[in-house]
Amino acid sequence: MRVATFNINGIGARLPALLQWLNETQPDVACLQELKAPHEKFPEAAINDAGYGAIWHGQKSWNGVAILARGATPVELGRALPGDPEDVQSRYIEAMVGKLMVVCLYLPNGNPAPGPKFDYKLKWFDRLIARGAELVASKHPVIIAGDYNVMPTELDVYKPERWLDDALFRPETRAAFARLVEQGWTDALRAMHPDEKIYTFWDYFRNAFGRDAGLRIDHLLLNPVLAPHLRGADVDRVVRGREKPSDHAPTWVELDDSF
Repeated sequence: MRVATFNINGIGARLPALLQWLNETQPDVACLQELKAPHEKFPEAAINDAGYGAIWHGQKSWNGVAILARGATPVELGRALPGDPEDVQSRYIEAMVGKLMVVCLYLPNGNPAPGPKFDYKLKWFDRLIARGAELVASKHPVIIAGDYNVMPTELDVYKPERWLDDALFRPETRAAFARLVEQGWTDALRAMHPDEKIYTFWDYFRNAFGRDAGLRIDHLLLNPVLAPHLRGADVDRVVRGREKPSDHAPTWVELDDSF
């Protein structure tokens, strides 16, 4: 079973690229972020024609998350991260796909830091950690997939000395991610590639992709019920190198389906 996460950076502009990738790789579950489309503009018909059912939480201009399932429709469990009823940003959705609980998130960027946007990021992280404490103990297999907007270690960023003051790499951000993982989650990509510089994002500027000046900010976390079923994890780098790409590449895990 393959579960992937892909910050699409505008589903309207990237729909052909998304459909090409879905056709080529046939993930069983695909979590999408940064739809940049209002709810009614999600291309449900095209996604269905590609063989996928979908649930989504759209938002005009920014944000937006979706969960796609091949040959099935995800059963929605919730579409807001608990802890702040006044937060209207579309960044979180939960669903069941068969026996697997899938969480798709788009964690706030937080720049400039310090400042209100960074404060919002850290508060959002606190809410995620609270929800993570519930999910990590679930009797169901759970995966939390998405764009976390954090490079956990120096191994996850090209030239880390240049990022020390950035909201994606500040000590507070990395400490928050560590607190989440230390609940008992397995960082799947790092578990399969413990010592490798492996990136999921490359900026559009300064030939970042050509120079492999990347960041690892897209993560798939597995709870203790699911972690023993991890068989592989990688990044579909080729997608980032195509015409008019997202600045992220799809990132995925392979799981045996005996859970």
